[in-house]
Amino acid sequence: MKKLVTGILSLAVVAGLGLGAAVAEEAKGGEEHAGGTPHYPIHKPEQQEWSFAGPFGHYDKGQLQRGLKVYTEVCSACHSMNLVAFRTLEDLGYSEAQVKAFAANYEVQDGPNAEGEMFTRKALPSDHFPSPFPNKEAAAAANNGAAPPDFSLIAKARGIERGFPQFIFDMFWPYQEGGPDYIHALLTGYQDPPQGVEVAEGTHYNPYFANAAALAMAQPISNDQVTYDDGTPQTVDQYAKDVASFLMWAAEPHLEERKRTGFMVMVFLLIFTGLVYLTKKSVYANKEH
Repeated sequence: MKKLVTGILSLAVVAGLGLGAAVAEEAKGGEEHAGGTPHYPIHKPEQQEWSFAGPFGHYDKGQLQRGLKVYTEVCSACHSMNLVAFRTLEDLGYSEAQVKAFAANYEVQDGPNAEGEMFTRKALPSDHFPSPFPNKEAAAAANNGAAPPDFSLIAKARGIERGFPQFIFDMFWPYQEGGPDYIHALLTGYQDPPQGVEVAEGTHYNPYFANAAALAMAQPISNDQVTYDDGTPQTVDQYAKDVASFLMWAAEPHLEERKRTGFMVMVFLLIFTGLVYLTKKSVYANKEH
């Protein structure tokens, strides 16, 4: 018996040491080892404070409106949002007339008409955000051969795994902000490459990029590039937070409703469990055990 216990303890120690080594290796941020393959991102995104985080989180409509402004004035020049309809912008606090006026700023292709030809018209609230390019080939040709991804679901499609030990806590306190954290880190993470690191011509060093040490997109935004009407600081950090929040809303517009429903389900299950327990006690109260 002692040998069995000793063997189990030994395995636990070895496993713990192995796990510790793995965590330490991961903490190096993907640095390239001699003769090894680099792991990206080189630096993992830092966790930010988001109003929609946690089981009781909610969207900040003011921030979403600022994020829409950043997307419209900066990101929409290259990135589409073809799964998001203009009419859904009413959820950001805009009136029906404001949404209609906003949609009219865009032109969409429609048709065919009575002559069988396609034509362009001003967008309606029922239309979706159009792509700035006619097709993927044109998008790639205009961006150093890399077609910019659609932004409709980017906040849910991107995100870096947190690994051990964070994933244990995530089982009890859900973490779903990996996408916004990654977007914020990417937009604020552009820098000159370290000494001895060379990047391909036409690419830009960013240690937070998930696929390589550099990416084709240059730093898209700078301080004071977008004017805020509410007095919010016009910095790259704030722009990144606002547009990341907006993209999270675009990817999951029913997040608040989902959380409310989940909370009510948990309350129901707790009450139901209590009733089942009391019923069991009542049924078996006079039974011999």
